[in-house]
Amino acid sequence: MTSETFELSLDPNPLLVEFNTPYQTPPFHLIKSEHFLPAFIETIKEALDEINAITGQDKESDFANTMESMSRCGSRLARISNIFFALNSAETNPQMQEIAREVAPLLADYHNDVLFNASLFRRISEVYNKRDTWALTPEEASLVDKTYKMFVREGANLGESDQQRLREISRRLSELSLRFEDNLLAETNNWILHLTDPDDLAGLPSSQKEAAAEEAHSRGLHGWVITLKAPSYWPFMQYAERRHLREKLFKAANQRAFRSNHYDNREVIIQLANLRLERARILGYKSHAQYVLVESMAMTVEKVEEFLHRLYHAFMPVAQKELEHLQAFAAEAGEDFALKPWDWHYFEEKLRKASFDFDKEELRPYFKLDNVVQGVFTLTGRLWGLKYIRNHTIPVYHDENQVYEVYDRDNDFLAILYLDFFPREGKNQGAWMTVFRDQERTGGKNIRPHVSLVCNFARPTTTKPSLLTHEEFNTFLHEFGHALHGVFSQVTYANLSGTNVYRDFVELPSQIMENWAVEEEFLNLFARNYQTGEVMPSGLIKKIVEARNFHAGFAAVRQLGFGFLDMAWHSVTEPIEDSVVAFEQDALKSVRLFPPVENTLTSTTFAHIFAGGYASGYYSYKWAEVLDADAFEVFKSKGVFDSDTAESFREHILSKGGTEHPMDLFKRFRGREPAIEALLEREGLR
Repeated sequence: MTSETFELSLDPNPLLVEFNTPYQTPPFHLIKSEHFLPAFIETIKEALDEINAITGQDKESDFANTMESMSRCGSRLARISNIFFALNSAETNPQMQEIAREVAPLLADYHNDVLFNASLFRRISEVYNKRDTWALTPEEASLVDKTYKMFVREGANLGESDQQRLREISRRLSELSLRFEDNLLAETNNWILHLTDPDDLAGLPSSQKEAAAEEAHSRGLHGWVITLKAPSYWPFMQYAERRHLREKLFKAANQRAFRSNHYDNREVIIQLANLRLERARILGYKSHAQYVLVESMAMTVEKVEEFLHRLYHAFMPVAQKELEHLQAFAAEAGEDFALKPWDWHYFEEKLRKASFDFDKEELRPYFKLDNVVQGVFTLTGRLWGLKYIRNHTIPVYHDENQVYEVYDRDNDFLAILYLDFFPREGKNQGAWMTVFRDQERTGGKNIRPHVSLVCNFARPTTTKPSLLTHEEFNTFLHEFGHALHGVFSQVTYANLSGTNVYRDFVELPSQIMENWAVEEEFLNLFARNYQTGEVMPSGLIKKIVEARNFHAGFAAVRQLGFGFLDMAWHSVTEPIEDSVVAFEQDALKSVRLFPPVENTLTSTTFAHIFAGGYASGYYSYKWAEVLDADAFEVFKSKGVFDSDTAESFREHILSKGGTEHPMDLFKRFRGREPAIEALLEREGLR
């Protein structure tokens, strides 16, 4: 954005005045892209002035005038950042992307200006050294401990030359992560499979044909269009009979940002991995993974690798047998070729139907999106007494957003919840939870959070409402668990609230919610055929349960592969000089069920670790599965709607944020440390 744009920005800037909206929600109806850069510039200056006020005082350092004041610094900057980066993921455009590229180094500089402020660190150190002389609450003690250790881990004790290099690395890393994300979004949007022969749609369910026709129409094309977005891509891979078209689609998806064009991510990845390594070594760690894992439940690279390998040895033999069985099934059907990756999901669906008399498409009519939303609302109402009131007066960033006020059973206001369901050109792939405002207590008030869930589900068509697959239903439950982590937060300091916890703990609230996806008691509450109103038959629910572990080995090995690939990129102790292709092939050789497909790559699309917050943390999905399987055993023993168990989970897990060590929180709920046996039993391995 140019200086002229800054000078011409509208006055007053709606981001810089009090939000005169219901619950002080973001005034999306007033915010324009050009408001963001001047807002960032002003609030960064404001935040630095607040830091200077702390360091410039004559009073001896104590918890209130240093640590607590420090935690409140930059609150307006944090709010604007939350809004901006949420929009840049869910409703971006070229102007927003350009602003992000300008803002990223400004924020990196601000972050380092705070971390490397010697006067501030001296005061923080004084508080840390005297922490045992005060009667601090567990949350206050946690704030002191985490703040001090963050400063040390980020280089506050280092010399000027090292700090200057860390500044340079920080700026570059922020730029590269944004570039990776922008490249992947462009590559996803820029490729389509345009079909004009009806025979090319053989095998597709009618709902998918209709969606593909409407996609073509929206682009001014005749026929049908398949895209690389999940609601279009996955049904085609599962049902399309034209093998060469499945191959074409698979390769297109796995060649994104790997086409030797302007959007190629290979050099971005190498730079990210090597700069992360350099930063870790400056900070006194052997690898980026070692640096990250100090602040995790796992704590060490060795423990993560041991965990991944233990699951690998449990699941890989199962996955290999599944592949052998699927190959034999294809041969019996008259196919004489060796299965390739683009065949797996297609024949898997065929075998599932043959084995269980069960086609997953049978479930769609029972998962009308509106009913699913009400079903999850009902579930959380049964468990925690939550109530949801639709609010049409709260401004939204897109007219498809739904906004709800959330109340607990005592009618106390808890949060604002935004729901955003459908794919758009300006929206990243996947599903996620974010916040526009964190929960905190300040000025005698309990500031309640503004939580947003973003998904990419199938849009309604001319003749059908949005009908979810069971996997999409599962995804919504997952993300809703993250939302509950934010909604239920009851802490004092924003940087410890909600999902501000260790990466390998944050998935527990989300993944435990997935357990209800196969519970008949729950499904009976809402899963009705959208045309007839018929409750999902008990026999169909039984098939869901029976087929739950169908090809669980393949799914687990795929997930473990991502974990191994992440750890490979971030456990290196010397700069990477190999090509991305060679590096990835070596990292994945032990978990491959199929030979590598030429000119395809996973790393260039692996946004979780190169554009998200999961670098050295992707293992956490499987780690949290151990936690959630073990925790759900309590619900199973007491009843899946047992409110006492739910309240215990809320009190000990969901409300605490990062105020205590997650293992202490888990043990308080479960009565002991987590055991892996519950996961192995759930996956059918015991």
